[in-house]
Amino acid sequence: MRRSVDGMDLEDLRLAVYGSFAETGTAPSPAALAERLKVEHAQVEAGLADLARARHVVLDPAGRILMAHPFAAVPLGFSVMGRHTLWWGGCAWDAFALPHLLPDEPDVLVATRCPACNKALAWVVDREAPPHGDQVAHFLVPVSRMWDDVVHACSNQRLFCDEGCVAFWLDFSGNQRGYVLDLDTLWRLASRWYEGRLERGYVRRDPSNAADYLRGVGLRGEFWGL
Repeated sequence: MRRSVDGMDLEDLRLAVYGSFAETGTAPSPAALAERLKVEHAQVEAGLADLARARHVVLDPAGRILMAHPFAAVPLGFSVMGRHTLWWGGCAWDAFALPHLLPDEPDVLVATRCPACNKALAWVVDREAPPHGDQVAHFLVPVSRMWDDVVHACSNQRLFCDEGCVAFWLDFSGNQRGYVLDLDTLWRLASRWYEGRLERGYVRRDPSNAADYLRGVGLRGEFWGL
């Protein structure tokens, strides 16, 4: 990723995007970013394209921000309520990550529905310990293939009542079984994955470090796609 676009610091742009999501729960428009950074609209558009190529953001065909993991601009199955702010959780992984990333939110209420039986599911998720529950997460797409279609992959990282509901949904939808995690493992996965993302100088994990992290929280090679 380039460091600047026509004199605009790309790290300033990345932090402005993430800061807006963290503070308001919404994605900033290119026009709002241009005004905030005192730069031209075209510089912001070019900068966002660079951030998208480096997988810091996900853009729609019109250049609007869809996701800046773990934040989402559109509902993909999860709501995450803090003390004063409501976020869309892009997936089970991202929804559980938010209290670990946001310093002013020691816990959040994560809510969703079981894709199989439509039962309402909710947990208070904090930084101290996993929430209690027998529910499970099912990740349809291996992490190594997630960026082939990241919106599809994220929208299919869902939480179910139990393994029975996972089996019912797979049969009904015609999908092949992916990777199933209990709540403890999901919480450990989310706890440090996005560490430093709201800080200047954040660098994405390279594949070898990512694989080490995943093994460290108890995930096998099938989760990564090996």
